[in-house]
Formats: sequence, structure tokens, C-alpha cells
Amino acid sequence: MLYYFEFNTWFKLIHLASAVPSELQRRGLRRLLLLTIPLRVLVHSVCFFLDGVLFPGLWRVKVKAPVFVIGHARSGTTLAHRLLCMDERMSAFKYWELRLPSLLEKKLVRALAWLDRHVFGRRIERRLVAWEERKFGAVKQIHKMGLNVPEEDDLVLYDSCASGFWMTKLPFMGDLDFFHLDRRPPRRRRRLMRFYRECVRRQLYLNGDGKIHLSKNPAWCGRVESLLEVFPDARFVVLYRNPYETIPSLLKLLHVSWKHAGNVDAVKIAESTRAMTDLSYEHYLYPLETLARHPQTPVASIDYRELIAEPKRTIERACLQLGLGMTDQFSAALQREQARARRHETEHRYSLAEFGLDDREIRTRLSPLFERFGWDAEVPLPKAGERQHA
Repeated sequence: MLYYFEFNTWFKLIHLASAVPSELQRRGLRRLLLLTIPLRVLVHSVCFFLDGVLFPGLWRVKVKAPVFVIGHARSGTTLAHRLLCMDERMSAFKYWELRLPSLLEKKLVRALAWLDRHVFGRRIERRLVAWEERKFGAVKQIHKMGLNVPEEDDLVLYDSCASGFWMTKLPFMGDLDFFHLDRRPPRRRRRLMRFYRECVRRQLYLNGDGKIHLSKNPAWCGRVESLLEVFPDARFVVLYRNPYETIPSLLKLLHVSWKHAGNVDAVKIAESTRAMTDLSYEHYLYPLETLARHPQTPVASIDYRELIAEPKRTIERACLQLGLGMTDQFSAALQREQARARRHETEHRYSLAEFGLDDREIRTRLSPLFERFGWDAEVPLPKAGERQHA
């Protein structure tokens, strides 16, 4: 299969980048879009094609009953994903593997890492650690990121100009839509999702084709139908957390990313904040509505409060609902995590007022979930300066 690239979105990104008020940021975005991305795509395309030639066993790899962790961002998807990754039966992308979707690229990096450890005295590794701090330091307190940390599969589509991660660079959510994939014409969405399936097959070839692909993507709440079209045996884990906490938390993350990228267009940031708030309601409701149309699809719903309080029991129950069962090794790993559960805290601070959010609007738009999970009975809304669990 050929490498996937969205030319229309690329052209739009170039156009939007030219309207950025900061000259410094405009130059950086133009260099990224006109030089870096085309060079990356050229390398990816050649390597992606060579995968089928150099690794004939790849054609026999099948993606069987993958597990997709979805839910509104900041609802505990990262924690649930990390706990499920402790299961030795699972296969997941690390950050660096998402940025290099070809099997050939992954093999070359692993060979280089071996040489670095045994020949170069870890010189490359030390430089990468310093790069990690520069790259991710601004958001580490909000969302842990690193080259060897499992990350959202959506990142594998970044160089294809098809990833929602572009919105962390450009606050133009009213101009671009990476989220409503299910609304696209069938041919377009299937082409994208088949390319994603090819990326997953390459990762399974690397990690073991007998494993289960595990994916975490809050931004994919709007593509549940598309996922089921390409993976009809897919299983879903859906996280739920009080929106009074998740919505401002996500907005805080985006605002930090925009500021770190040098974007100071207050008007566009305000417009994108409103658009993200409206999208948040869909992220809560759409997966519920879509999965209700597919009663045969295994689904495990997780309440964030239960995940924090009793991670072992919560994950075991989810695995049972998905038909996964448990292994002794996985159970022991969860038990160790259970002992550390109450020590997990973050310095992330936020409030509804900081982003002009109205708690009454949130309560009205998501009233079915407030009643289902009893969020009204929780403690008063978090104030700026209070600590929250991640």
C-alpha cells in the first residue's frame, strides 16, 4: 500500500499559516509545511513501499480484535491505556514509533540504538534525552510525553496532515476538522483508515503478530463508525469523568501548547476555545450513541473515580467485559500499581472561570451523563490553584 497524504489539508494548513500574525511563527510553520513535511513524506513513502518487498512476512500479519481506548481528553484515557499496556498480550505504539510509520524505519532505528549502546557509549541517547526536555518540557506537568512513552495513535497521521495534533500548533479549529471522520464521504474515510490499519500491521510485525493492538485516542471519539468499518471485531474502552474537570483541563493543555508554539492571536484562540468546548459535548455523547447501534461490539465503560480509587479491580472488570480474561503476570502488575495508586498527583491547575465556561451550560448539554454517573453529588467545582488527579 502507498503512503497516505491529505493534499487538501496540507494546502489549507499552508494558507492558514500565512495568516499567523507572528512573523517568527509564520517562518517556522512555512519551513515545517514546505520543507520538513515534504521531506518526511518522501522518506516515509519510499520506506512504506519497501516494507512489502523487504519483509514478505508482513503480508501474513492480521489485526485481530484490537482494543480502542476512547473518551473525552483528560478523562483518564492515558491512565487506562498505561494500565492495559502492562498486559504482556498487548501491543502499542511508542511516540517514536508513531513518527516513523514504516517497518523499515523502525528496524533501522532499533539497529542504530543497538550501535549506540554497544559502540558509541550512548552518545545519541544522551542527546535525545536533552531534546526530549526541550520538546516536551512545557507540557510534562499536564501530559507525560517522551520518545519511549506510549502515545495516541492519531500521531501516526501527523506527517500525512490528517492528525488532530496539528491543532496544538494552530488554533484554527473553525477552519479545519480532524475530528468528524464519520461524516466524511465513505471512500475518503476508508482510505485513511485502511492506511492506519497498515501502520498497525507493521507494528504488530515488530512486536509479535499474535498480540492485540491497543490504541488510546481521545480525539477519535468522532470516528467510532469508521473504526468498526475497518476493524469489525474491534473492542472499546470508554472513559467518563466529570466534565467540570475535563473540559477546562483540555483547554489548559491547548492554551499551553499554543503559547509554547508562539501563537498569540487572541481572536483565533477565543474562537478555537469555543469550538473545542462544543466539540467536547460531542466527545461525551457521540461514542455512546454510535456504540448503541452496534450491540454486538464489546464495550467496557470506566468511571474515572473508580479507576483512580481501585485501578486493579476496575481494569479487571473492563477486561472481563471485553472478553480478555486475565493472566497471572498482568494481575500481579496491576496489584503493584494498586499499591501506588493513591500517590499519583499532578501539579496541573485549572478552573471553569479561566476559560469563560458556564457550569449550567455543561450541566444542560450533558444532563444524561450527569444523571448516569451522579456528578451533581460531587464536591464543588475545582477552584484555580487546587490540585487534581491526572
